Amino acid sequence: MNGFAFHIAGARAVELPVDAALAGDSQLTWVHLTSHDAETRAWLAETARLDPYVVDALTATETRPRCEAVGTGAIVNLRGRSKVELDSSDLLGSVRLWAEAGRVFSVARNPLFAVAKVRRQVAAGQAGDPGDLITAFATAITEDLDPHVAELGDCLDECEEALDADRVFELRRRVTKVRAAAIGYRRFVGPQRQALEKLANLQGAWLAEDDRLHLAGAADRAARMTEELDSIRDRATLIHEALTDLRAEQIDSRALVISIVAMVFLPLTFLTGLYGMNVEGLPFAQEPWAFNAIAAACLVIAVGVVGWFVHRHWFRG
Repeated sequence: MNGFAFHIAGARAVELPVDAALAGDSQLTWVHLTSHDAETRAWLAETARLDPYVVDALTATETRPRCEAVGTGAIVNLRGRSKVELDSSDLLGSVRLWAEAGRVFSVARNPLFAVAKVRRQVAAGQAGDPGDLITAFATAITEDLDPHVAELGDCLDECEEALDADRVFELRRRVTKVRAAAIGYRRFVGPQRQALEKLANLQGAWLAEDDRLHLAGAADRAARMTEELDSIRDRATLIHEALTDLRAEQIDSRALVISIVAMVFLPLTFLTGLYGMNVEGLPFAQEPWAFNAIAAACLVIAVGVVGWFVHRHWFRG
């Protein structure tokens, strides 16, 4: 069986294999499983003797953050950063918990940074009851995710300072990546705040008053992250629009230059095309000074057209 377990009594925590977790007495038993396979499901149902509804919740393939009271315990699903790269549409890994008086079972398909932190805290004797353990999970997840949300905002700040038509494609890729990450995080952080708020107000003797305060603090932190992610998403949209406008202005400016050049050469093309026809009767065609006259006329026309554009301030575009 993949995972680990702890027997906790006061400030003393003893780590042991999962198979030995339910033997003996302890103030608190925590079992963490790292697989969703049939063996895990069978162990939860037959050895741990959990309710079938609880087993289904702990081993479900797809989960969203939630909190639900079941009998004398509660099912809590949370989302946090994983140590392995996940799909871009599902950036946060899940940990599913079942907590009741004296026992906590947690299941995670992918290794989470928060699980490792909670494991160290428990080994150091910093969790004495189920409420402490659930609070440790909620706090670890929000503390781990918070700096990464701040990094998304810092990246947008850099993009705003570097707005330049010559860097449109580079900046657009960065902004799109930030926006996608913000949307991916927002998908779970919002419901997670609601789950933590519900957990903080849940009736149950296994949740102490200080646990409720810490859970309320974690919910407040998740709420601030939700607001920040909404802000990042909106700012990314505005920056993307600004980059699109810069690109359009750059294209318009280049199109204007091309139009001006075409307008300068249009009368010259007409004149040289007219005298380039291989027909009789062109005025002064046989005169030795005709070429110089036509060249001078072309120069005068070109200077006149350019001067007219300058007078009309077209070059300011």
